[in-house]
Amino acid sequence: MNDNAKRLREQVFSAAGELVAEKGYVSPVDLFLRLGRLRPEDYQNWRFGRLPYLERVIEGNLSKCNRILHFLNEYGREAKLKPSLTVYKRWGRGPKKILFFSKYKAPAVEKVYATSWVRKNRTGGLIDEVE
Repeated sequence: MNDNAKRLREQVFSAAGELVAEKGYVSPVDLFLRLGRLRPEDYQNWRFGRLPYLERVIEGNLSKCNRILHFLNEYGREAKLKPSLTVYKRWGRGPKKILFFSKYKAPAVEKVYATSWVRKNRTGGLIDEVE
């Protein structure tokens, strides 16, 4: 692993740890917000269905996004957190359509973005809906 990757891994682990301490879980969306790679207004536009997919507004190329998600999954496993799939639905009036993270809506990619890591002592089901 090169120095840039090591620094990014440290940033991801640090931010993920802070989020788990604050909320009891860490989601990819929260992590991108915390790292400054997703602006709150872009997140809100996506949640209201004004953007076709979230990757469009995440800062950095897809390779860097994938690396961040990889490090988040590594953090979750090392911290012995429980993976929890979250369904993101559109905010606002009208039908509560499911939101997508990636341009091509590949199920494997969507699953990685939708997987939060939760402290095991939290209650709840495996699939949470965020409306």
